[in-house]
Amino acid sequence: MNNILKIKLKSYNPVILKHFINKIIDLTNKYTLKIIGPIYLPTKKKIFTVLRSPHVHKKSREQFIFSIHKRLIYIKQYNNIFINNLRKINFVYGVHINIKFDN
Repeated sequence: MNNILKIKLKSYNPVILKHFINKIIDLTNKYTLKIIGPIYLPTKKKIFTVLRSPHVHKKSREQFIFSIHKRLIYIKQYNNIFINNLRKINFVYGVHINIKFDN
């Protein structure tokens, strides 16, 4: 029986993302499960350009950058007790979580 749990995490803040990943790693170490990761996926950057002046001075612009940080974690041979405790983790605001169960 080769169960693999795939957890994909996204966040604008890499510090919060790392904190949440540490919680997941601590939980897997508690149940002595095999973990692969965190795997660093490419960071997407969205750049927005805005005029500084509302009326004139077209050449004066300001740029804002949103970086979306992504991580991937694989957990092998998980059980139902681990899944229930994974649900009980206090989820952090600002972290998008996508969980897939592969058998």
